[in-house]
Amino acid sequence: MCGIVGYVGREHRAMDVLLDGLRRLEYRGYDSAGVALVHGGSFAITRTEGKLANLEGMLRDKPLDGQIGIGHTRWATHGKPSQRNAHPHRAGRVVIVQNGIVENYRALRSELKARGREMSSDTDTELIAHLIDEGVDEGLDLLSATRRAAAQVVGSYALGVLCEDDPDHIVAAKNGGSPIILGVGEKQGFLASDIPAILPYTRQMLFLDDGEFAVISEDGVEVTDAEGRLVEREPMSIQWDPVAAEKGGYDRFMQKEIFEQPRAITDTVGTRVREVEGDVDLNGIDLGPEAAARIDRIYMVACGTAYYSCLVGKYMFEQIAGIPTEVDLASEFRYRKPILGEDVMVIPVSQSGETADTLAALREGKEQGSRVLAVCNVCDSTIARESHDVLYTHAGPEIGVASTKAFTTQVVAHYLLALKLGISRGRVSPEEAREHIGQLLRLPRMVEHVLQLDDEIREIARRYFHAHNFLFLGRGVMYPIALEGALKLKEISYIHAEGYAAGEMKHGPIALIDEEMPVVVIANQSPVRDKIFSNLEQVRAREGRVIAIASEGDTEIESRANEVIRIPDLGEYLTSVVATIPLQLLAYHVATLKGTDVDQPRNLAKSVTVE
Repeated sequence: MCGIVGYVGREHRAMDVLLDGLRRLEYRGYDSAGVALVHGGSFAITRTEGKLANLEGMLRDKPLDGQIGIGHTRWATHGKPSQRNAHPHRAGRVVIVQNGIVENYRALRSELKARGREMSSDTDTELIAHLIDEGVDEGLDLLSATRRAAAQVVGSYALGVLCEDDPDHIVAAKNGGSPIILGVGEKQGFLASDIPAILPYTRQMLFLDDGEFAVISEDGVEVTDAEGRLVEREPMSIQWDPVAAEKGGYDRFMQKEIFEQPRAITDTVGTRVREVEGDVDLNGIDLGPEAAARIDRIYMVACGTAYYSCLVGKYMFEQIAGIPTEVDLASEFRYRKPILGEDVMVIPVSQSGETADTLAALREGKEQGSRVLAVCNVCDSTIARESHDVLYTHAGPEIGVASTKAFTTQVVAHYLLALKLGISRGRVSPEEAREHIGQLLRLPRMVEHVLQLDDEIREIARRYFHAHNFLFLGRGVMYPIALEGALKLKEISYIHAEGYAAGEMKHGPIALIDEEMPVVVIANQSPVRDKIFSNLEQVRAREGRVIAIASEGDTEIESRANEVIRIPDLGEYLTSVVATIPLQLLAYHVATLKGTDVDQPRNLAKSVTVE
C-alpha cells in the first residue's frame, strides 16, 4: 500500500498523469515511489526511496515516454523502505503495483523459487508479478493470467498490471479492503486507489467489488467477475471539487482542517435536525420506534482516532438512548468471537471507509445477522457500500494523516444517532430533544470561539515543546478526549504521550510525574470536577507542570495550574468536541516548533487498508 495510479490514452502524457495523481495521494503517507511506462514494446521503470520529489527529480533528468503506465507510492509491509522494494515490480514481461498484503507470502515465495524464479525484492507484490508472468509464458492473455494468479493469493490486494505483450491495456483486480477506482474518459482510461488522484481528468468512475477484474483501455473499461463473466455497471458521476484538496492559504493541510471544523460540523448536522418538532431526520435511515425497540445492544468498532470517537459515543448511546454499548478495536473484534445477532446493531466507524480491520468487523456483524449502520466520511467507499445504512459525516476530504475534522464530525454523528434512538425509545422528551438540538446548533460557533485561542495556545506550546513526555488526564466523557489528545501529540511531534483516566493516575502513572513532565488535565465544569481537582493537586504536589483545559468563568483553576486554556460549556457531551480543539492546536504547534512533517508523519498512512 498506499497509492495507485494508472493511465492509458493519448490526451495526456502518461508520466504527467501518473505524477499528478501520486501527488494527490501523498496525504496517505508513504516511504517510496515509482512509475512504469510501456514504450516501443518495452518497459521503462523509475523507482526511488523517499518522497515523491525524489522521483520527480529523477524523471526531470531522464523523462519517460509512453501513453500507458502505472505508478505507486508505497508504505512498507514486506521488506524495508528502499529502492529495491519500491513499486512497480517486474517479473519477466509483467509489471505490477499492489496495495494489500499477501498472507501466504512465505509459501508462494518457496514455490516460486523451487520453480526457478529469481526474486529481486523482499516484497509480497513481486510474487504476484511472477505468478502472472508464469501465466503469460504459458500463453494466457493478461486478464486470464491475472485471474489465475489471484486465485493463488490468500489475503487482500488491489492490483494494476501491465504486460509488454499487451501494450494497450491495464488489468486491475481487487479483493479485500484495498479499493480500486476506474475512471472513464474520452478515448482514455484511468486507474486509482482513491478518487482525488484522477478527479481532475474525469468525473465518470466505477468501483471494483471484491473478486472482480477490469481491463482498462482507450475504448473504455470492461469489468468481469472471478469466473470471467461480464459485469454490467454504469459509471457514477463524482461531484467533488478538486479545489477542496488545496491548502487554501494555510501553511499545512492539518492546520487548514483544524480550522475547517466549524464548517464540517455544520455540514454534518445539515438538515438532519428539526428543532421545532424536537426530532432528528437521518436521511432515510430507519431508527423509528419499532426499529429502535429491536436494538438491545450496540457494538461500535473502529481503529485509532475513530475508536476514541466511539468511546465518546458509548456515553451518548448509554446515557441518552439507554442502550448498552460496547466499543471494540476493530483489529480485535472478530478474533474474540463476539456474540452478536438480530438484536444487535454494529456501528463501524471509519474516515476513509476503507479501513481493513473495520471492514472485517463489519462483515462479522453481517454474517451473524446484525444490522450494520456505518459512520463514514467517504461516499461509496467499501464500508459505505457494504453496510445496511450509512450516516455520512460530510467532513470533506481530509488530507493530513493525523485526523482532526473527521474525529469531531464522528462524535457529532454519534450524538445524532444517540439522540434519535433516545427520542424513538421514549427516553428523550420533545422538550429535552429541543435542548439537545439547540446545543448542537450552537456547537460550530463554540468551536470558532476556541479556534480564536490559536495564538495563546502557540505560546503555551513554545514553553513545552522541548519536553520528552506528556501525560493527558480526563474523567467521564473527557477520558477518551485525553486519549485522543495524547494520540495527536505522539503522531505528529514524535513525543511520547499517554492518555489516562484521571482516577487511574495513582495506580501507576503518578510515578512518572516530576518537574519535567507536562500534564494536560481536562478540568471543565462537570459532575466529576471536584475529583479532577483532586487529581490535579496530586500532580502539583509532585512538581508536575499542569496545562488545564477549564471552563470559562472558573475562578478556582488559576491557583491549581501553570497554564489555563478556557473553553465554553455546552453540556456534558458536546463539550467533549469543544475540548478537543485546544488539544489539536497544542499538538500542531508543538510539532511545528519541533520541525516535524505535520501532514505526513513518519511511518503512518492515512488509510490503513491491510490488517
